Amino acid sequence: MCGIWALFGSDECLSVQCTNAMKIAHRGPDAFRFENVNGFTNCCFGFHRLAIVDQLYGMQPLRVKKFPYLWLCYNGEIYNHIRLKNQFEFEYQTKVDGEILLHLYERFGIEKMASMLDGVFAFILLDTANRKVLLGRDTYGVRPLFRLLTDDGFLAVCSEAKGLLDLKTSMSTPAKITAFLPGCFEVFDLKLTGKVESVQMDRFHCCTEEPKHAAYNILEGLGTGFELETVKSNIRILFESAVKKRLMAHRRIGCLLSGGLDSSLVAATLVKLAKEEQLLYPIQTFSIGAEDSPDVAAARKVAAHIGSEHHEVNFTPEEGICALEEVIVHLESYDITTVRASVGMYLISKYIREKTDSVVIFSGEGSDELTQGYIYFHKAPSPKAAAEDSVRLLEELYLFDVLRADRTTAAHGLELRVPFLDHRFTAYYLSLPEEMRVPKDGVEKHLLREAFKGLKLIPDEILWRRKEAFSDGMTSMKKSWYTSLQEHIESEVNDSQFEKASKQFPSNPPTTKEGFFIRQIFEKHYPGCCEWTLHYWMPRWIKATDPSARTLSIYKPDKDQ
Repeated sequence: MCGIWALFGSDECLSVQCTNAMKIAHRGPDAFRFENVNGFTNCCFGFHRLAIVDQLYGMQPLRVKKFPYLWLCYNGEIYNHIRLKNQFEFEYQTKVDGEILLHLYERFGIEKMASMLDGVFAFILLDTANRKVLLGRDTYGVRPLFRLLTDDGFLAVCSEAKGLLDLKTSMSTPAKITAFLPGCFEVFDLKLTGKVESVQMDRFHCCTEEPKHAAYNILEGLGTGFELETVKSNIRILFESAVKKRLMAHRRIGCLLSGGLDSSLVAATLVKLAKEEQLLYPIQTFSIGAEDSPDVAAARKVAAHIGSEHHEVNFTPEEGICALEEVIVHLESYDITTVRASVGMYLISKYIREKTDSVVIFSGEGSDELTQGYIYFHKAPSPKAAAEDSVRLLEELYLFDVLRADRTTAAHGLELRVPFLDHRFTAYYLSLPEEMRVPKDGVEKHLLREAFKGLKLIPDEILWRRKEAFSDGMTSMKKSWYTSLQEHIESEVNDSQFEKASKQFPSNPPTTKEGFFIRQIFEKHYPGCCEWTLHYWMPRWIKATDPSARTLSIYKPDKDQ
């Protein structure tokens, strides 16, 4: 996890502009560098470092003697960098995983380079020999990237939109800040003035395609065909591989554990592999919730079963309400379910940073989208419709759950790892027959549960535990966190204020007082930036006025909750 920032063709003094780079300092608390580009006085890079790999040479922009004309600023981890280095016999100058980008780009060009990377990344690559600027972002947008491009060719790029908001430009109308699309790369011509012109924007990978880097990693035991036992075995092999490759770190590894299926599978597999790899410390797991929350009780069971060093963070609605504004500022979003779920994740990340030495944090994001885990999938009109919606959700992750997971952890200088979004694992799961992936016998994610049945990896009652939204599960069944939040908002927003909501906010107008309250906070910090949230996350195929699963007529809590 790092913060990257770059300008090309700035008309304003760089020492004035660089104060904007400090707005993402939380992403890299270990070191900061600001560097001008030789020969282009109005181009520069800013970098905030969180040191995870290669303590000595990990500062950026990364440059090596072999390619003095290449400058790289990237945020991410490339899990197959050693495999590719050996495959193509590249001579490394550092131990930095990102060095592989320079070698791949030089030998194969931008498109093949991006498609060969097994990992999560957002990069800014400058090639002064060919006068090109190149941007790229991983398949699911696990690492964030935003860009601003003016009509006269001034380009600014940053890990978070807030680092671009107050930049000075020579244009009379403000330029739009947009999220860089996941799975894509963009090429710009760099003019002698330092200004740029976009000449190519293409997609290098989509989630339904097997990634090109799979050809260089033969996994033992993978079967062919769709016979159930073969499929279950393949799911286990690919999932374990996804967790194992993510052990790449020089800092302590921990895991978020809500006590739901997804985080429990990640934590259990992580603990198992950590023992096999003989890590020198026990894996710490972390849960958050009120004393009587179903999540805390379930997480406690899992932690005892897998033998992790477990930490519980007590959550009160009052604490959540106090953190709300900070959370929205970090998120740069006003989506209701994203904000609700982010509060708990923000507070648990704060605890991890302040009270432990874990820095690399595993989590279960992506599973619900991939394995049709949302309760509304029970109402899908057909397996085909369910499969299509699964892909839609995965493609929009960068706006919702992946955005939440990145910003709430990065706010406290932690690095998130999400094995369910492994390129190879997701491509395989999406290649399975549509009928295999739908809820079965009234249970969502049936195939995933079935794959781990009988292994005693996690307790049986957790393996078959019903879906519970993170923001719901951390409070009791009697009173959800969203109910406490709405009660507080009721005292803050009166009916006459809310009646004017659609006039005040004509784009994506809020339909509830909670939505109105969140939007007001967002607009206070990011006025006129409503397009950053393209639409609200809501369940499909069912009449819903609230994104919480607990409000749906088909919601059935587990009996012991």
